[in-house]
Amino acid sequence: MPVRAEHDRAVLAALLGRDPVLHAYQLGDLDDFFWPYTSWFRRDEEVALLYHGADPPTLLAFAPPPRVGRLAALLRELAPVLPVRLWAHLSPGLESALAGAFRLDAAGPHHRMALTDPARLATVTPAGTVLDAGDLPALRRLYDVAYPGNWFDPRMLDTGQYVGVRDGGELVAVAGVHVFSPAYRVAALGNVTTHPRLRGQGLAGAVVATLCRRLRAHVTHVTLNVKADNAAALRLYGRLGFTRVADYGEYALSAHPR
Repeated sequence: MPVRAEHDRAVLAALLGRDPVLHAYQLGDLDDFFWPYTSWFRRDEEVALLYHGADPPTLLAFAPPPRVGRLAALLRELAPVLPVRLWAHLSPGLESALAGAFRLDAAGPHHRMALTDPARLATVTPAGTVLDAGDLPALRRLYDVAYPGNWFDPRMLDTGQYVGVRDGGELVAVAGVHVFSPAYRVAALGNVTTHPRLRGQGLAGAVVATLCRRLRAHVTHVTLNVKADNAAALRLYGRLGFTRVADYGEYALSAHPR
C-alpha cells in the first residue's frame, strides 16, 4: 500500500489508540480544537502527522521498536512532499529514513512520560488558579524571563487548562498543556515554568499537581515530553507519579539542495 493522505478521524483514532500514551499528541490533535492544523499520512497501519500550527511545521512519527521499519518506509515515501524546513519528533531509528532528503540537526534525546501513579499527586500541596485570555500579557512576561523559546500558542489558553501562581500580583509559576482532548481522553502537559527568583520553593510541583487533578477529571492519559538531560524536571515528574514510557528524538530538518 503506498502512502496516502488520511482524512478519516475514526480510522486514525483506531490506529493511534492501540498505544494512546505513545501517540498522545497525535490523538489530541484529532480533536476539533487542533484538527484544522493537521495533515495525516498513512501507509498500511502506520501513521505520520504534519502539524501546521507551529512555525516551522512539526512532523510527528512514533512507533514501538517492532514497527519502526514499517514507519520508516512511510517516511521515505513521504519525504519528497514535506516542507523544505520543519521540526520532527521521531522514534529512535526513524531519523535515517529522512537523512537522504534532509539535513537533520539533533536537539537531543527526549523521554515521553505518563502519569502512572496518580496517588502521588496527594503528596504535594496544590496551588494556583485557572488562567484565561486576560492573563496572556502576564503569561508572556513570565515566559520571556523564565522560559524563552518555548512553544506556546495563545490559543492554548482557550483549553481552560492553564494554572498559575501569583506573587504580589505578578504571575510567577505556570503549568499548561500542549494538547487536551476529552473526546480522545488524552492530555499532554507543556509550558511549565517558574520565575528564576522563586525556583526551588516547590511552585512547579504545586501547579503541576493542581493541573493534573483537573485533567484527570476529563481524560484517561496524562502525558508529557521532557529532555533526557533535564534532571530537575525528571525528578519533579517522578515525585508526582510520572514514569518514563518511551524515548524519541527531536530534530530540525532542512531539505538538501536539489
